[in-house]
Amino acid sequence: MAYFSDKRGRIVTEMSIIRHAEKSFTLITAAAAQWHDLELLKSNVLSGMDVKIVDKSENFSTFIVTGPNSRSLLSEITDADLTLGWLTHQKAKVLDIPCMLARVSFAGELGWEIHVNNEKAPAIYSEIINKEAKPFGMFALNSLRIEKGYKAWKGDLSTDYSLLEAGLDRFIKFDKEVDFRGKKALQVERQRGSKKLFTILKVNTNGCDAPYMSTVWHNGEVVGEVTSGAWGYRVNSSIALCMLKPELSKAGKVVEIEIYGQRCKATVHGQDPLWDPQNLRIRK
Repeated sequence: MAYFSDKRGRIVTEMSIIRHAEKSFTLITAAAAQWHDLELLKSNVLSGMDVKIVDKSENFSTFIVTGPNSRSLLSEITDADLTLGWLTHQKAKVLDIPCMLARVSFAGELGWEIHVNNEKAPAIYSEIINKEAKPFGMFALNSLRIEKGYKAWKGDLSTDYSLLEAGLDRFIKFDKEVDFRGKKALQVERQRGSKKLFTILKVNTNGCDAPYMSTVWHNGEVVGEVTSGAWGYRVNSSIALCMLKPELSKAGKVVEIEIYGQRCKATVHGQDPLWDPQNLRIRK
């Protein structure tokens, strides 16, 4: 993953980057962010740069094949090396159709993305369904990614928050010689401390999961806000991804989330995922 910040160090967007060669990359973003991210990239190509941007969004489809049985299913229809580790990618054939497979999964389970030309996509989809794979939609994917603490653009990731507030420290190379956009602001924030921190909460819900921008309370004061909420079926709990004051972001702290007019007790879990925190299922 790559995260793009503005001059304040706040999050403008995110993209997955696949490197094919020294100067050849594929940047993958959400469908809703296509025009936004394309404009961002093109507007930052300055005269004299050895950069060429080609938008192939209209040519390709992507399938997410994920779950404990995904390797077994795919082994019957592809010549790809399915033993390659997590976060690898490869060119391969699925049903003799040229594709690119990336071993990633926003669902937090063993899985691959299949990137294929649009005209060939229906054949692959049909065969996957014939293998008794079960289709799932965005509501299911949203629940799965929140259990893993995966952040989503325009909710958990936006210009409301800095890279440090969002807990993305490991993606920042402060010793990098390039003076990347937002570096100075992030260095200052690192020295002074962040005003908020990304935190995962387990919620004693009133029958509804916490919606976006629900207020978080402690001792009668607003101390943060919800950026995503959903029921986690694997952990059997309502979950909220939040931005909280740093002193309340430690595991075990108790706060309240206002859900449709009623304040519900919530316990701070911390920044580690509720589901498979060691990523054993993804790496197997």
